[in-house]
Amino acid sequence: MKQGVFVTIVLVVALVVGFVVWSQLPEYLQKGGPLVAILIALSVMLVAFIAERIISLNKAKGKASVQSFFKKVVTMVQGGDYDGALATCDKQRGSCANVLRAGIDRYRQVKDTNTASEKKLEETQRAIEEANALEVPLLERNLIALSTIASIATMVGLLGTTIGMIRAFAATGHASGGVIDATSLATGISEALVNTAGGLFDAIIGIVAYNYFVNKVDSFNYTVDEASYEILQLIKAKEAK
Repeated sequence: MKQGVFVTIVLVVALVVGFVVWSQLPEYLQKGGPLVAILIALSVMLVAFIAERIISLNKAKGKASVQSFFKKVVTMVQGGDYDGALATCDKQRGSCANVLRAGIDRYRQVKDTNTASEKKLEETQRAIEEANALEVPLLERNLIALSTIASIATMVGLLGTTIGMIRAFAATGHASGGVIDATSLATGISEALVNTAGGLFDAIIGIVAYNYFVNKVDSFNYTVDEASYEILQLIKAKEAK
C-alpha cells in the first residue's frame, strides 16, 4: 500500500473513531468539546503508526538473527561462494540482507572482468550505497508523522485549554447580581482540564514512540553500515591477492 493512501485511510478512520468514542464518553469528558474527539483521533493515529513501525522494523531485521546471518555471509564470501551468499541473503530478507546482496551481486558480475580492482570496489560500493538509499526511507517512514502528532496534540490541548478558560472567565464576567453561574464556570474549567490532559497524553506517547523508533533505526543503520564495510574489506583483501 502506498504511503499516501495509508496515511489517508488512517486519518479518516481515526476521525470517525474519535467522534464515535467522544459521543459515548461520560458527560464530564464530553464537556471538553469536539476537540476531545480530535485528541482521541490523534491517539488512534498514534496507535496505527506505532503498530506499523513495529511490524516494518521487525520485517527489516529479516528472518534470522542479523549476527548469525552476517557470519554465514562472511564465511561464504571468504570461501568465494558468492552464489551461496546471495542465496543466504534471499533466504534472510530484510534491509541488511538487501544491502549486502546488492554489493555481493555486483561484485560477482565484475570480478572476472578485466576491470581494474579499484573500479570493481567502486562498483561494489556504489551498489551497496544505492541499495542502502532505498532501504533507509522505509526504515524512517512515519517517524515524522509521530513527531508531528506529538506537536499537534500539544497545540490542540492548549487550544482546548484556552477556550475552556475563556468560557470560565466569561461565566464570572456575566455574573448576575454578583452571583457566578457555577454550572458555566465548572463547564469551562472542565473543558480546559480535559483538553489539557488529552493533549499531554498524546504528546507524551508520541514523543516517547518517536525517540524509541529513532534509536532503533539509528542502531539498525549502524549495523548495516558495519556489515557493508566488513564485506567491502573482504572483497578488497581478495582483490589484493
